[in-house]
Amino acid sequence: MAFQGAQYEGADGAADAVPEPPEGTGGAGTGDAKAPDPKVAAAIAAAEAAGPQGATTVRVDSWIWSVRLVKTRSMGATACRGGHVRVNGERVKPAHGVRVGDEVRLRHEGRERVVVVTRLIRKRVGPPVAAQCYIDNSPPPPPREAVAPAGIRDRGAGRPTKRDRREMERLRGVTGPGSVSGPGPVPGKGFGSVPGKPRP
Repeated sequence: MAFQGAQYEGADGAADAVPEPPEGTGGAGTGDAKAPDPKVAAAIAAAEAAGPQGATTVRVDSWIWSVRLVKTRSMGATACRGGHVRVNGERVKPAHGVRVGDEVRLRHEGRERVVVVTRLIRKRVGPPVAAQCYIDNSPPPPPREAVAPAGIRDRGAGRPTKRDRREMERLRGVTGPGSVSGPGPVPGKGFGSVPGKPRP
């Protein structure tokens, strides 16, 4: 792994003079045609140095946290346990090892991320460095209009009443056994009446 880091640094030094390497880096999810910033290259080298020494795998929950696909490592582990993380098409546990070249699919916050591992790191890095650690093949996020807006209440309005909740459920089209907007009382029988016995 240290050899790969040294090879990258050498390619980075050549990228300043030769315009050919940025095309290769453009496929790494960055999308820009510039040479990597020296600070980014130094951060990548530091992240690789803190990575697995002599190992070819990293825990999947640690890797998706390190490359900023999830906010915390515990969220990554929870996503793995819930079946929201797939490596090469198979559901995996948090301790599953990922290798360079593996495809990682993550369903998180209503969006599916599809990335191909290019670098193994175990330490959380900044967004520019994280973008160098995978190739992003994710579908574009859904348009904002397609996402159902959350109910916005005025500041200081307090908790919604039952009536407010019924109106919100009616607007969203949510009706079911758990909703408050069910059928009313049966004529002649109240809510608390015992079936088969007339009410006094």
